[in-house]
Amino acid sequence: MASINMLSIITKKKFGEELTDEEIRYFVEAAATGSAPDYQLAALLMAIRLNGMTPRETTSLTLAMTRSGDVADLSSIPGIKVDKHSTGGVGDTTTLILAPLVAACGVPVAKMSGRGLGHTGGTLDKLESIPGMSVSVSEEDFLRQVREIGIAVIGQTGQLAPADKTLYALRDVTGTVDSLPLIAGSIMSKKLAAGSDAIVLDVKTGSGAIMQTLEGSIALARTMVDIGKLAGKPVEAVVTGMEQPLGTHIGNALEVKEAIDVLSGRTQGDLLEVSLLLGAHMLVLAGKAASIEEGEDKLREALSTGRGLEKLREMIRAQGGDPRVADDLSLLPKAAVIRDVPVGKAGIIQKMDTTALGLAAQAMGAGRVRKTDPIDYAAGYVLRVRIGDKVGPEDVLCTLHASTEAIADQAEQAIRDAIVIGEEPVKRPPLWYAVVTQQGTKMHDEV
Repeated sequence: MASINMLSIITKKKFGEELTDEEIRYFVEAAATGSAPDYQLAALLMAIRLNGMTPRETTSLTLAMTRSGDVADLSSIPGIKVDKHSTGGVGDTTTLILAPLVAACGVPVAKMSGRGLGHTGGTLDKLESIPGMSVSVSEEDFLRQVREIGIAVIGQTGQLAPADKTLYALRDVTGTVDSLPLIAGSIMSKKLAAGSDAIVLDVKTGSGAIMQTLEGSIALARTMVDIGKLAGKPVEAVVTGMEQPLGTHIGNALEVKEAIDVLSGRTQGDLLEVSLLLGAHMLVLAGKAASIEEGEDKLREALSTGRGLEKLREMIRAQGGDPRVADDLSLLPKAAVIRDVPVGKAGIIQKMDTTALGLAAQAMGAGRVRKTDPIDYAAGYVLRVRIGDKVGPEDVLCTLHASTEAIADQAEQAIRDAIVIGEEPVKRPPLWYAVVTQQGTKMHDEV
């Protein structure tokens, strides 16, 4: 048999042939170690983008990327550890709400999160807007913290899935981001390497999602759930809407404020409902609830008794942050310029370009274009309208939080451009569309 090399692998996939496990491992090792030049890796990524991968190939790719670096060992933490991952959205602050609530229900949450890039916000950036809060925690302290208080949300420890880091950067500059096997492999390799016993996926769909069609989002969810099944790991996915920002607050300190408002019982709405749904799936996978309904009831009880907010307070304290922010929001960073923007015309909110709304916050300093860009933790805005709302000229469209008047002016224009106001009545989009499990897919109207 001829020896395996990158050229033979590229040629095989160029003609749409199925790669062997050995060939996939060779490719992943080359990405992890730098033994193949970027142009060969990029050529193979494009061949995969154009010709796809079989379910077996996709799982083989994911497992090879998982094993390309460290795999976290959470066995010293008692109980079933359930992780949650979102494919990325705007105003998507669910982790800061569901993680404390789930932990308050007795399920350990040992979570490694990411930073924001592009139009999506990152959980780590949000946490770092809390004075003193550290997300750089050693593996030993991470494990001890979860054993002691049942929750930790930190940045990645060790070298988790280093092959993905190389391939992700190449996909970004070669037009291969939208490959279903590559997206699924990237997400699942990091989740499997993070060591949890089960995983709940929040797969976004709509104008702010990586897969903007419902069909594409369900296909991505199905692919990742199937990877979990072949890897012997319980995985469930909920396909949720991103036709508009999930929460009303967009920006790091603002999203922390909204999460605290929700956990303190002051705020209801879409963000809470999606957090409860995802959290309920986590409780079911952890064996703490027999059904989604029972799981939501337990989470609502943890909310109403204040145990969820107390768990957030404990986590902030354990990671060096000022726990008083849970009771005094004025301790969070504040913008120099805070002003309301009027709607300016009468009508009904027809639709939103959620990606554009995320990029508006990024341009204000709330996000980053490159991973090294600094963050303005106070920057962002509070969106005062939802799709389907009837509005008048004097109603408030949004409240801007900016460092200068010029930045506020630019943000105002970008937000106006992203929101369509018309005269036709519009139905509010559903919060979720489908649940994908290892047993099959159930659409919202079938549940």
